[in-house]
Amino acid sequence: MRAFSSVGELIRNAKTLCAGDEITLSGTVYTARDAAHKKIAAALNSGEKPPFDLRGSVIYYAGPTPAKPGENSGSFGPTTSSRMDVFAPLLYDNGVFATIGKGERSEKVRQSIIKNGGLYLLAIGGAGALAAKHIILSEEVAYPSLGCESVKRLIFRDFPLYVGVDTFGGDIFTRTKLNK
Repeated sequence: MRAFSSVGELIRNAKTLCAGDEITLSGTVYTARDAAHKKIAAALNSGEKPPFDLRGSVIYYAGPTPAKPGENSGSFGPTTSSRMDVFAPLLYDNGVFATIGKGERSEKVRQSIIKNGGLYLLAIGGAGALAAKHIILSEEVAYPSLGCESVKRLIFRDFPLYVGVDTFGGDIFTRTKLNK
């Protein structure tokens, strides 16, 4: 397992990762699910600024349960990534480096990841309580009317992930391994 102490370190080392590799990630990650993606895409398509700088960002497809007193976050498990596939190429094309979720991605998203040198990372589904233990900060940054689906800025410490699709198109779901 390789540990990355920041998103910048992950970006600098992305080409050394292969589909199926286990990693941990520390650093800033943003959350967005279906409704937030729709709003971000609308902003981009109308020439408006998105609610956070997409360049070099990581988006976690998740929405938390309410935090208990004294906790940074409630349970914070991943949602099914394919629900965001209609928006993902636009976001990768506008600078998103990686997305985190669960499940397979479409061929269109895989091609966008290759084109943009990005990654798709997998969080363990059904382990939202585990994810919450790795969040040291959670703050809402946009779309509060969306409730748990609002955009949040998280800071993770040693969040366990798997590489689902690597920068060369290797895909853990299709067992595609590419020569680099």
